[in-house]
Amino acid sequence: MEQPDQASTPAEGGDPALSESGEALSRPLPEGVRRRVVGIAADALGGLAQGDLPARLRPYGKFTRDARVKRGATAIAAALETDSLFRSRIAERLRQGQPDLVAALESGTVPAAADPQDVAAAAYLLRTAGWTRIVEGVGEEVERAEHEGAAAESARLAEKLQDELVALRATARTDAERAKTDLDAARKDGDSLRRQLRSLAADTKRAEAATRKAVAELEALRAAGATERGAQDSEVRRLKHRVAELEAALETSRRAAREGRSTEEMRLRLLLDTVLQGAQGLQRELGLAPLSGRPADSVEAVSPVAASPHDVARRALEGDDPALLEQLLQLPQVHLLVDGYNVTKTGWPGMALDRQRQQLLRGLGLLAAQTGAEITCVFDGQDLDGPIPMAPPPRGVRVLFSRTGETADELIRRLVRAEPEGRPVVVVSTDREVADGVRKSGARPVPSTMLLRRLIRP
Repeated sequence: MEQPDQASTPAEGGDPALSESGEALSRPLPEGVRRRVVGIAADALGGLAQGDLPARLRPYGKFTRDARVKRGATAIAAALETDSLFRSRIAERLRQGQPDLVAALESGTVPAAADPQDVAAAAYLLRTAGWTRIVEGVGEEVERAEHEGAAAESARLAEKLQDELVALRATARTDAERAKTDLDAARKDGDSLRRQLRSLAADTKRAEAATRKAVAELEALRAAGATERGAQDSEVRRLKHRVAELEAALETSRRAAREGRSTEEMRLRLLLDTVLQGAQGLQRELGLAPLSGRPADSVEAVSPVAASPHDVARRALEGDDPALLEQLLQLPQVHLLVDGYNVTKTGWPGMALDRQRQQLLRGLGLLAAQTGAEITCVFDGQDLDGPIPMAPPPRGVRVLFSRTGETADELIRRLVRAEPEGRPVVVVSTDREVADGVRKSGARPVPSTMLLRRLIRP
């Protein structure tokens, strides 16, 4: 609907429904026309100077054309509606880009071959005489086309639904007849199933009783199997450990054979060195000069037996005086075996294991430097998956871990058995079982407190 002519020209912030010709739209722009108007303005926006743009559109001047349409469509449409100067600049750009269409509209002619929405968009921007009629006519045409399309679609849908309804009625009649037949058959089957159900219920009760009995027997078998499997696993571990020992012994024998001497020869040589050094030390200590004999030597009598190094070591069992340990470490070729964790857990139970080892090895290093004795420190490694990374031990101290499945006590007993008979061997451990075991093999046990008291001495 056309509005009465008005003489005033709308300015920015004025009535957005009026134009320079006094015409105003009675309805919003059709959506298709609005999109074309915004697209034309977005194309022209990049060619205008920042000073020619409304303040609210200046941030969009550096955007791409698509970004202006996407992010600034509302602002552009509002500026075109309210800012006549900005709209005239866009119209001038349109006049340069589509001179034929602009000339036709200004002459009052609507090109028949042009897209109606393009014509309406140009008329909206140019505000030529009768532009509201053109825009509203396009809107009515679009609405009429939409209504006609909706009516055609509704008619097509109604016809489709009518056909589907007829088909559904026919299917329903067929299904009803089939359902009646199925119902009669189901009733007969239901009677048969009820009889079978009563029979199955009785069978189920009997099966449940048998299942409970079978489950109880199965649990008993599982418990017995688990016990037997545990015993078998223990035996397998023991056999594997024995096999590992035999393989190690075989490798040791082969290595000794390759080097041209046996373990027994090494034991005898070590024993011989011990006896010689003991005799030489005794001779030096007594200051005995070599003698060719004395008349009294020919007189038959019972002479006392000289005390062996082991008789001296036996006194170490009588207490924890470090002076006794000092005497033992002065014996020729003495070998000091230390039950590592037995000593550290007696002396420093509050420390972590790694710090316990460091503390003990530091003291044993000083002891080895002071006495010159051979010192071996044994730690329990039966639960380890592999060797423990450690700093190199002090000079004169040997550090050993027992193998997987072997305790430190067993390793100490093997070390004692490896020594030749007659060599002084001192074992430091408070464990009574260890003490009894090494004593039978000829070694002399001393308590852990004796070593601890010796280590704290300057």
